[in-house]
Amino acid sequence: MKLGRLNHIGVATPSIAESIRYYRDVMGAVQITEPFDLPEQGVKVCFVDTPTDSGMNGTQIELIEPFDESSPINGFLAKNPAGGQHHVCYEVENIGEARTWFEGLGKRILGPTRIGAHGTPIFFLHPKDMMGQLTEIMETPKEAH
Repeated sequence: MKLGRLNHIGVATPSIAESIRYYRDVMGAVQITEPFDLPEQGVKVCFVDTPTDSGMNGTQIELIEPFDESSPINGFLAKNPAGGQHHVCYEVENIGEARTWFEGLGKRILGPTRIGAHGTPIFFLHPKDMMGQLTEIMETPKEAH
């Protein structure tokens, strides 16, 4: 298995609307997607694009707000009421091979492989096995090849 590019940094927020204002007005972001619901993952999501000099897609900031009371990020926000960095996401060429690799290393995978906000397969690794960081592994979108 080979480490791919850092796709995004997930930032939990109690309010996507307030976070969008922050990234637009304070950080000068110009490319921000419309928020959309991912009820199967318990979150509302939007992406803030970071530019690069080459014109290629830079790393994104994924803003995640709880979808409802059962959202898995409610616990994080209870400990961090203002929100904050929730996870990092790395791309891999083959999600099945990556899952097998991490399982072979004894890393704890949190739940099944499922479809993430980019429409590609993802899974999460326990932060205690990943230097204290909740880590998302995402199959590289086909159009990025």
